[in-house]
Amino acid sequence: QTATSTNKISRMSRKMRQFTVLFLVLMCLQLQLKVSSAPICVHGHTGCHYLSVSDLFDRVIQHSSRMHSLSSDLHSEFEKYFLPSRNQVGRENRKCHTSMILTPNGKENAQRLAREELTQVILKLLVAWIDPLSQFHQSIARNEDFTNFSSNKALEMSDMLHELKNGVEKVAEKLQLLGIISNSISGLSSADALLPSSASNDARPMSDYEILHCFRRDSNKVQNYLKILKCRIVPEHGC
Repeated sequence: QTATSTNKISRMSRKMRQFTVLFLVLMCLQLQLKVSSAPICVHGHTGCHYLSVSDLFDRVIQHSSRMHSLSSDLHSEFEKYFLPSRNQVGRENRKCHTSMILTPNGKENAQRLAREELTQVILKLLVAWIDPLSQFHQSIARNEDFTNFSSNKALEMSDMLHELKNGVEKVAEKLQLLGIISNSISGLSSADALLPSSASNDARPMSDYEILHCFRRDSNKVQNYLKILKCRIVPEHGC
């Protein structure tokens, strides 16, 4: 009788372990489904997909790479179809409206900047392009020489700029929460506030080609600065 009781207890114990394992598997699957469908957030509140600093950086770097690639495509298309003369290209006044924003020249100089300063430079460049890209899309849409495909590209580029700005702001917010950078970069939302007053006074309308040329240059800067910033903060991830 003792042996029979022991066998019963053993069988019940195995069933309990199997049930526990099954329960844990189901819980993990349910959690995975919730995370995959949840919105992304910085604070990790309930119902949000919590991302690490490295994950956030990867997202904005990938987004900046796509945006720069799109600007390069439009620039090449513009040169091919609308500026057949290389002499004409050379005569374009290429002074960009963002030239008044002090940006580090080269990787070494960017690495010397404080994290807050480099983050601020990135945001300044992004905010400074919001209005020009919106105007560029309107100009392309009105111009019968451009195809709908080009107009759609211009609109996509403008939308991507807004998304990238929001993404970089989330990265900055995350870094501030973790105490990696100070709160000195908060409140960067107006292009007028970011550009020196002399830039606003000397501003003149840019041609479509100048906008493409300058934005391609600045989008490349943003992409490189984001990579440098990530390597300084999370150097163990692919640096």
